[in-house]
Amino acid sequence: MVNDSAGRPTDTRKAVLAIAVGGLTAGTLDLGQALILFSTKIPLAIAGGLLGPKAFGGGTATYVLGVFLHFFIALSAAAIYFAASRTLRFLTQYALVCGLFFGAAVDLFMRLIVLPLSALHARGPYQYSDLVQGLLVHMIVVGLPISFSVRRFAKLDTGTIPVPREERKPQEAWNL
Repeated sequence: MVNDSAGRPTDTRKAVLAIAVGGLTAGTLDLGQALILFSTKIPLAIAGGLLGPKAFGGGTATYVLGVFLHFFIALSAAAIYFAASRTLRFLTQYALVCGLFFGAAVDLFMRLIVLPLSALHARGPYQYSDLVQGLLVHMIVVGLPISFSVRRFAKLDTGTIPVPREERKPQEAWNL
């Protein structure tokens, strides 16, 4: 059955709201924890993924670029979760578990694919404690805000699906 409500303005508004709230919340929490745990130079390191090592000597414009890229990544992650939730309804039905797994997936994608392909070519070996900390942080501050935002603002109608039933009485079913 085709979703007749696809493309209506309220559906687009719900999608934008879910992605914006989830992405901006996740981005803010993630950037905040990184600034506290590591350094206020984290946005320069993020910009370094695009500009290379020279980004660490950059000024305000490089810093702003790093913040912009960070939120672009967070909003992209929210958009991916939202798009997947349109087909995989369990992503909104079980937002806690799915959000934790999604946050772990985001961390692994960034660590194993994005960082090695970036201009910094960041690769392991990583310390075990750093791996665990990265996974836990992204599970909580990235995965959960995105999954709960999508569940709250863009949940699909999961009403009951009518099942046709035979009108015969049970005794008559045996009498062919």
